[in-house]
Amino acid sequence: MTATSSPTTPFSFDFAPQATQDADLLSQWGFLPGLKELLMVRQVHALEHATVWILGEANRSPFGTNSPSRTDNESLGGMSTENGFFLYGNVNTSDLRRAVQTALQRLKGGEWDLAVHPRCGTNLSVGILLGTGLAFAINQLLPKTPWEQFLGLGIAATTAAGIAPDLGQWVQRYATTAIPFNLAVAEIVPTQDMWGRGAHFVRLRWVE
Repeated sequence: MTATSSPTTPFSFDFAPQATQDADLLSQWGFLPGLKELLMVRQVHALEHATVWILGEANRSPFGTNSPSRTDNESLGGMSTENGFFLYGNVNTSDLRRAVQTALQRLKGGEWDLAVHPRCGTNLSVGILLGTGLAFAINQLLPKTPWEQFLGLGIAATTAAGIAPDLGQWVQRYATTAIPFNLAVAEIVPTQDMWGRGAHFVRLRWVE
C-alpha cells in the first residue's frame, strides 16, 4: 500500500503503516502499564485531525468527496483522550458522524497525510522546546553582554520559528499519531466547552 497525498499538501508518510502493527505490539507487550492507552490516544489523535480536515472539505465541496487540496476550517478545534476526542465548533451532529466515518475510511485506505494537522498542539510544544533549547545554548556560547544576548535570543527565536513547523509535523507523523486501524465509533455525544459553547465528544472503542 502506498500513501496518497494531495499535491498541495506538504504532509506525506515515507513508510507504510501496517494494519496489525498496534495489535501485534499490544499482544506482545500488553503487560506494560499504560501501553494500550498510549496506542489508543495516538490513533484517536490521528482520527481527530482527519475529521477536522474532512469537515473543512465539506465546506467547499459535496460531502465526502475527495477534494484536490486540504481546506482547514479554523473555527474547529479538537482534543484527544484515550477514550475518544472532543470536537469544538459549530457542527451538526449528523455531519460530524459522517465526517468521522469518512475520515476512518480514508485514513485506512491510504490517505495517511490526513493524520497530520498544522494547528496541532504538538507543533506549539515542539516550537517552545526548540526555542528554549536554542536560547539556552546561545546563552552559554555568546558573551554575557546585553547586546550579544539580545542578538542571540533573536537568532534562537527566528531559527525555532523556521524549523518548528516541519519538525512538529515529523513528530506528529512518527510519535503522536497513528493510523486508526483499531478504532470504531461507539457514540457521538453533544456537549459544551468550558465557555458553554457547543461541542461534541466522539467516543471510540478499540477493536482487533
